[in-house]
Amino acid sequence: MADQPVVQVSRLLDERGLTSFQITLLIWSFFLVLIDGYDIAAIAFAAPHLVKAWGASPKDLGPVFSASLVGILFGSGLFGWMGDRYGRKAALVWSNLLFGVFTLAAAYATSLDQMFWLRLLAGLGIGGVIPNVVAINAESAPRRLRATLAIIAVGFVPLGGAIPGFVTAALVPAHGWQIIFLIGGVAPIVIAVAAMVGLPESIKYMTLRPGLRGRLEKSIAAIDPSFVAPPNATYIIEDEKQFPGFNPSYLFQQGLALITPLLWLLFALNLMGYFFLISWTPTLMTAAKLPPTTVALAGASLQVGGTVGALLLCWWLQKHRFLAVTIMFVIAVPVVAAIGYAGLTSKTVLLVTIFFAGFLVLGIQSGINVIGAMVYPTSLRANGSGWQLGVGRIGSIVGPLAGAALVGLPIERLYMWSALPFVAGAVICFIIYRLNEARLKARPELRDAQ
Repeated sequence: MADQPVVQVSRLLDERGLTSFQITLLIWSFFLVLIDGYDIAAIAFAAPHLVKAWGASPKDLGPVFSASLVGILFGSGLFGWMGDRYGRKAALVWSNLLFGVFTLAAAYATSLDQMFWLRLLAGLGIGGVIPNVVAINAESAPRRLRATLAIIAVGFVPLGGAIPGFVTAALVPAHGWQIIFLIGGVAPIVIAVAAMVGLPESIKYMTLRPGLRGRLEKSIAAIDPSFVAPPNATYIIEDEKQFPGFNPSYLFQQGLALITPLLWLLFALNLMGYFFLISWTPTLMTAAKLPPTTVALAGASLQVGGTVGALLLCWWLQKHRFLAVTIMFVIAVPVVAAIGYAGLTSKTVLLVTIFFAGFLVLGIQSGINVIGAMVYPTSLRANGSGWQLGVGRIGSIVGPLAGAALVGLPIERLYMWSALPFVAGAVICFIIYRLNEARLKARPELRDAQ
C-alpha cells in the first residue's frame, strides 16, 4: 500500500513567497487595527471635554482611563482562546462587533460612571484584535517574512490612535465630544460585517482543522495557482510541534518556563509606560495651559510616531528580535523623561520629542506583540499572544492610575517618573534575549518555527 502523500504547508508558503493573498490580509489588517487603535485612544482625547462638560476633576478620570484596559485584560485571553478554537476570522469579527456596539453607546453616556462601564465592556472586544491579527498574518506568510508582515499589520494600531486627535481638532468644536465615539462605534461594526464575507482565514489554522480542507485548498490555490494536491493528501505544518486542545501549562513547555512569565512582565512594563503616555498626555498638556490645537497634535504625534517606528524598524526587528527591542527600551528612557522639559520650551520641540517617544515606545509594543507571539506554535499562538497582552494589561491599568496619583507634580518631574518602566523593560528584555538564544541553541528545530 502506497504511503499517503503529505503536503508541507510551511514549505509551500516559503517557496511561493509574497503573493496577493498576503497583501489582501495586510489590507484587511490595516482596517482592523486602525479602528482598534482609534478606540483604545478615544477616551484620552475625549477626557478634557468630559471634565469640562460634567464638571469632573482630572483625578476622577483615572478609573475611566483604566476601564477599557481592564476589559482588554480579560478580552485578550477570551478572544485568544476563541481564535485558537474557532478561527482567527471568527474571533476578529465578533471582537469588532462587541467593541463597536459599546463604543457607539458611549456617545450617549451622561456621567463618568456610565462611561466607566461602557469602556469596560468595549475593552473586552478591543482586546481580541491584536492576538488574532498577529496570528492570521504570521501563519499565512513565508518564514523570512513572518515577523515582518505581522509587525506591519499591527504597526498601524498607533496610527489609528492618532485619528481621534485629528477628529478632536477638526470636528469636536462643531459636533461635541460625542462625535469621537460615534465614529469609533460605527466603523468597527461596518468592518465586522464586511469581514464576514471578505476576510481570509489563517492558512496554518485551517491546516490543523480537517473540516476546513475545502477552504484551505481554495486559499492555497490563491497563493499558488499551479499547485495541485492529490485528493488523499494530508496537510501538515512540518516545522512546528502542535499541542492538542489548550492547557495553560503548554505556554511553559518547550523551554518557555522562564520566558513566558518574563514576557508577561515585559508587556506589563511597556504597557504601563505606553498607557500613561497616551492617557495623560492630552490632559497634562491642557493643565499646562497649552492651546487645545497643540494638545490634540501632541497626542496625535505620539501615535503617528509609533506607526513610523513599527514600519521603519520591522526589518531590523525581524532580524534581531529581542536584542533590537532591548536597544529601543534603552533609548526610550531619556526620550520619555525629556517630554516634560520639552513642554516648557516650545511647541515644535514638544511635538518632536513626543513623536520620537511614540516612535520608540509604540514601536516597541508593535514589535513585542509579534516577536512574543512567535515563540509559540500555531495551535497556541493566539492564546499565547492573548495571555501576554492580557496579563500585560495589568501594567496598562496601573499606568493611568499612577498618573492620577502623580497629578500635581511639576510636569517635568512627572515625565521623569514615567520613564522608570522602560528602564526595567530594558533589563527584562535583555534577559529574555539571552534565555531565548540559549533555548534555540539547545533546540535548533524551534528556530525554523520562529
